[in-house]
Order: sequence, then structure tokens, then C-alpha cells
Amino acid sequence: MPVSKSKRSRYTPPAPKKQAKSPLWLPAAMFAMLACGLLVVIVNYTDVLPGGASNAYLFLGLVLVTGGFGLATQLR
Repeated sequence: MPVSKSKRSRYTPPAPKKQAKSPLWLPAAMFAMLACGLLVVIVNYTDVLPGGASNAYLFLGLVLVTGGFGLATQLR
């Protein structure tokens, strides 16, 4: 004889695991990289860096900003 729906046990999902908090250096490094990257890009466009405006400085600034966003994905 088949078991009625009321007698079946319900599925209970497992308890969620607690995620570890991010170390303190991670948000500090993230904000530092974002700020330094933005500063390098701005200073590059104002021709203050030695050698004038250069694509190398712009690339460095964009790499720093991208690294900051990369670190932001690791925050918990």
C-alpha cells in the first residue's frame, strides 16, 4: 500500500556553514589599491609624473584599480 503524502517526511536542508571573516589587511589593501590607482590615473592626466603623460602610467593605474576590484570580491 502506498504511503500517503501526509506521512512522508519533509526535506530539511542542511544548516548553512559559517564563513570566516576577512582578515583586516584585505579591506585596507583593497582601498589602498583603489586609491593609488585613481591617484596615478589623475596625476597622469595632469602631466605631473616624470616623463609627462604616458600610457605606461595609465596602464599602471588601471592595473591597481583592477587589483582593488579583485580584492573586493574576496571580502566576506
